[in-house]
Amino acid sequence: MEVTSRENRLIKEYRRLVGDAKYRRERGLFVAEGARLCADAVRSHISIETAFITAHARLQYEGIVAQVEEVARQVADIPDALAAYLGDTDTPQGIFCICRIPLSENALDVDCCYAALERIQDPGNLGTMIRTAEAFGLGGVLLSDGCCDPYSPKVLRSSMGGVFRLPLIAVGTLAERLPQLHAEGFRSYACVVDCDATAVQQTVFPRGSICVIGNEGNGLLPETVKVCSERVTIPMAGRAESLNASMAAGIVFWEMVRDHE
Repeated sequence: MEVTSRENRLIKEYRRLVGDAKYRRERGLFVAEGARLCADAVRSHISIETAFITAHARLQYEGIVAQVEEVARQVADIPDALAAYLGDTDTPQGIFCICRIPLSENALDVDCCYAALERIQDPGNLGTMIRTAEAFGLGGVLLSDGCCDPYSPKVLRSSMGGVFRLPLIAVGTLAERLPQLHAEGFRSYACVVDCDATAVQQTVFPRGSICVIGNEGNGLLPETVKVCSERVTIPMAGRAESLNASMAAGIVFWEMVRDHE
């Protein structure tokens, strides 16, 4: 089919899904923009409800367009002007998808290591943490109440498709959920800025470890730190008091898994 008007129902749906996290949750849908991200969605078996494709994209990304068209429930051809209207990036590539949010995993495997993120509010940080957790082979990411939406366009882009492949588990309040996980055999490590905490490079992380990382400005809630099995820190040699949250997460994730085969 061909869509040319901004007033089209599907166009309005796409635009609302871009900027409204509550609407994404209510509808169980999110949007993916760009050749690489849409191709990742296909490879990750994400259900694509609607694809919007320009004539230019059909020429430049012929293979990816073919993959998207094969699995999408419906495909709409759109002009470049409408692509510019839909685009959330400076130079839209002419491929846009409305996708269904996959069912989240709830069960954790005690043979795996996990990240638990508390109130991470910057989409770029959250996406980078998810991307890094996937790269280092973590079993998944636990997201507390107060974290930004992992299906926002900026998180999707910064995760480089990691959101599609890594289990994301909504856990509510970590101070309540972590003791339940301890009873299942997991051990949690609060990442804090405190010289009295154990240096992360001196910590032995067994399988079943959960490293808990807090909000960019305020860190972990005191009640969350209190219930964790241990506290760990990244020693600082210079004048910096702390690291960017996603940088700190990368260091901790590496230390978690470096001794595991």
